Amino acid sequence: MTFDFEALLWEWDARRTERWTFVSVPDDASDEILERAGAFARGFGSLRVEVTVGGTTWRTSIFPDGKRRAYSLPVKKAVRVAEGLTVGGPVRVSLRVLDV
Repeated sequence: MTFDFEALLWEWDARRTERWTFVSVPDDASDEILERAGAFARGFGSLRVEVTVGGTTWRTSIFPDGKRRAYSLPVKKAVRVAEGLTVGGPVRVSLRVLDV
């Protein structure tokens, strides 16, 4: 199950010294992921995914975000630097759900 989309990179202030960055998976894709793969969710409702942004591909997990009613995809610093991404800017994502 693969989804291609563009979304804005946003920052979550986890703690005073830690800032995490994410992309929200669009509502329609999040609904389909939950419907088709929700039964395979792991801790905190996470699902394993393979992600490509630009020329960078990596494996991580997406997490349900109750406030946004969508899945959140963490984007690590190495990817942001390699692809020239900035908070508030658009990110073109190809996301493949591995837990199906």
